[in-house]
Amino acid sequence: MADEPRNGDENKGKSNNSPNKMGAGIAIGIGVGVAFGVALDDMAVGIALGVAVGIALGTAMNRSGDKK
Repeated sequence: MADEPRNGDENKGKSNNSPNKMGAGIAIGIGVGVAFGVALDDMAVGIALGVAVGIALGTAMNRSGDKK
């Protein structure tokens, strides 16, 4: 039990200088989704598609930054 990390302690002492780009991906995706929603005249579907695209884009941007 003493070896188990608690309350986010697993990241203590580790340097993480690369920023998380998931938020940027979701913001871009929602923007694209709103445009699709206006074009399709169905904002709910457009935003849902935009969030899905944004998550995929954010994940891809995070993974591309990990390769060095």
